[in-house]
This record gives sequence, structure tokens and C-alpha cells, in this order.
Amino acid sequence: MNADEFRRRGKEMVDYVADYLEGIEARQVYPDVEPGYLRPLIPPTAPQEPDTFEDIINDVEKIIMPGVTHWHSPYFFAYFPTASSYPAMLADMLCGAIGCIGFSWAASPACTELETVMMDWLGRMLQLPEAFLAGEAGEGGGVIQGSASEATLVALLAARTKVIRCLQTASPGLTQAAVMEKLVAYASDQAHSSVERAGLIGGVKLKAIPSDGKFALRASALQEALERDKAAGLIPFFVVATLGTTSCCSFDNLLEVGPVCRKEGVWLHVDAAYAGSAFICPEFRHLLDGVEFADSFNFNPHKWLLVNFDCSAMWVKKRTDLTGAFKLDPVYLKHSHQDSGLITDYRHWQLPLGRRFRSLKMWFVFRLYGVTGLQAYIRKHVQLSHEFESLVRQDPRFEICAEVTLGLVCFRLKGPNSQNEALLERINSARRIHLVPCRLRDQFVLRFAICSRTVESAHVRLAWEHIRGLAAELLGAEKE
Repeated sequence: MNADEFRRRGKEMVDYVADYLEGIEARQVYPDVEPGYLRPLIPPTAPQEPDTFEDIINDVEKIIMPGVTHWHSPYFFAYFPTASSYPAMLADMLCGAIGCIGFSWAASPACTELETVMMDWLGRMLQLPEAFLAGEAGEGGGVIQGSASEATLVALLAARTKVIRCLQTASPGLTQAAVMEKLVAYASDQAHSSVERAGLIGGVKLKAIPSDGKFALRASALQEALERDKAAGLIPFFVVATLGTTSCCSFDNLLEVGPVCRKEGVWLHVDAAYAGSAFICPEFRHLLDGVEFADSFNFNPHKWLLVNFDCSAMWVKKRTDLTGAFKLDPVYLKHSHQDSGLITDYRHWQLPLGRRFRSLKMWFVFRLYGVTGLQAYIRKHVQLSHEFESLVRQDPRFEICAEVTLGLVCFRLKGPNSQNEALLERINSARRIHLVPCRLRDQFVLRFAICSRTVESAHVRLAWEHIRGLAAELLGAEKE
């Protein structure tokens, strides 16, 4: 493919993408295929001679699309949103064309410097404390990670390195292994499974702290666990507080938990993967109160801020905590400006070496939407979730299971878990809308998340009427 053909095919692909997104509502949101459907449809080996572009595009519709779950359909209400916007797609095209591997400033200065500035832009949109911003001479700063899972792991490993070095400085004969076997991390029993995975990878104990009646981590429960473990000779070193849990979008009490962590000298990492985008709206900013106590903070613009995956924003108060844990400097990666103090090399802030020019997506989206446009998008989703909540509350057969704060509604039939499991099976088998469940204490609960950029009130109401109809069928069948 030469440049002339690329121009032609590129325009065709833009048309295909625009047609796909404009017509996505007419596609079945959840695929009707069985595991292994794809392998018989493609050859066992790559072609020896080139295929035509037309054949490939035809195969996209024939082979790929039948197996796609359409996350951007206005009838997709599962998981949490994954962001998508035309500005971000265009920026991704440019990122692919530039094709730099931005592991250091020298590898592509603009890649490093734009990321630093965009993370400061975003931090100011959230009204983060100045300590988290790089500025021109700050000790903190932001970095784009691939996911919130990565950010949690990076924070845990940095905290682990910091406490081990601190204890070894105080007791030079202390081995790393002797410290590691006593380290304990903590999170709410509502924290995402990626927190538990970070503990597994980091080789440390992770303890789940019981949440309160609103599914939030409170200071008293955390303090009790810390005291119990310290008395047993263990070393508490890391706490994850979640703002907007995956199950029900509950919020750990940062204003309580933060002072406990500061008093105990424990690293506090705040995971706001979904909810963080909402904090750009003044009416939701109070949900972030207490972040001043955190050592690291993370959320995913690629969930709810119209920046396509992957773009997970992470800030630290002291970037030396990260670089001190991950810095390795082989001669082939060194450059003449790395010790100038004017720039950072992001390879020291993350697990991989290579990284894409992801800040271009932020730059395009922030400039083409503006803060007011992004705020309007968040507010629309929250309004739609409250509309769905109101519809549920009007039906005496159903109940709301957790406070509706942002774009997620947790609800269920007032009946046994088996009844709700059967309802979800009917919903997803019909494939008109798509939902996933959660478990709150001992209850099986259905989650209704406002996800699509194009979802409107009409889609929400149609979804509710569909759910009501299936519930009536289920309850009627049970009476027969």
C-alpha cells in the first residue's frame, strides 16, 4: 500500500467507521455466537500472496462483526462505559503515524512533554492539590498508565520499595525477604479484583476490610485491622481507597481513612477508575475531598471522559517514589538531558519500557470539547441514571440496592437470588440490551450503567420496558 492508496483507503475506512457508529443502534448489542466460532471461518495459515483490501473489509462484516459486543451501542448498559469520540480516534491515527516509542525524552521530546502538560491540565480540571502537579518545578506529577490495574500495581510496588529501604536504613542487617514476609496491604471488601491481583504480583498479604452499610471503607474498621496486625508483628504499608466501586459505585470515606494512613505512615492510593471523570463537575468534586492525604491517585479518562482506551491517568506527590523503585539506566537508553532536572523519562514511572503517544488523544479531546463540553457529557449520563432509578422505584416488584450517585443503578426483583439470576439470563439471551450483575453482601443484583456516548432517554425507557416485560413473563411462569 503506497501513499496514494492509503489516502483512498483511509477515506473509505473513515466512512466505514462513521457508518458503523451511526448505525450501531440497529446492530444486535450482544453477539449470538459460541466459543470457537471464528477459527473455522479463517484459513489456518497466513496468505502467501497479498489479499485485496476489499476482501478484508468484506471479511470484517462477515467474520468479525458477528462476534463483536457493541460497547458503544445505546443499548449497552454493562460493566462501566468505555470512552469513544471522533477527536480521540483522529488523534490515535496521528499517534500511529508518528509511531514513536516514547520511553525517554530523547526518544521523542514532544511525546514526553505533552504528556506532562496534559496531566497538569487534567489535574487542574479536577482541582487536585498542587503537590500532585509537575508544574515547572514540582516534586509530583502525572503519568498515563495503560489501566487502573497497572496504576494500583505500580503504586503498590513503589510503596513496597519505599518501606523496605526505610526499614533497611534503620536496621542495615535486615534482609528484603524478612521485611516482605511481614508486609500487609489493605482495601475494602468492595475493592476491584485488580487490587487483590496487585498483592499477588507484589508478593504481599492483602487484607479485605469490611465495609459499612453503604459499602464504604471507614476509619474505625481500618484502624482496628492495623492495630491487630501491628500487634502480631506485621508491617502495614499500603492502603487502597476506592471512589466509585465497580459493584455499586460506593465511595470509601477518604476524609476518615486519609488521616489514619498519614498517622500510621502508610501509603494511601486512591482508585477512582470510573468515578474520577465526574470530579471535573463542581457538584461532584466533593466526592474527591480527602485526596490531599493520598500519596497516589488514579482514574481512567478512557472510561468516561471521551478519550479512547488506553488512557489511565495517575498522579503521585513525589515522583522519586516511582523512579526510585523502577529506575534502571543501561547505556543505550541514556541521553544528555536526563539529569538536567528539566524533564522526566517516563520509562521510570511504569512497568513496560515502551509507550505510545497517548497524550495526543487528551490534547485533541480537551481542545475540541472544552471543559464545559466534557462536563455536559457527564451530567447527561448522571441525569439518565436518575431517570432509570425513578422508573425502577415506580414498580413495586423491584428495589434499588445502593445509593445512585453517578451513572450506575443497582436494582433487583424483590425475591430470591434465583429469580434475579433467571431475569438476567432472560435479558441477555434476548440480546436487545446487555447487563452484567454484581453481588452485594448475599444479594444477586443487576447493574444498569449508562455507557454509550449516544444514549438518550428513549433508549433508557425502552430498556426499562423490556426489563419489565421479561420480569412479568418470569413471574407469570413461576405462578403457573
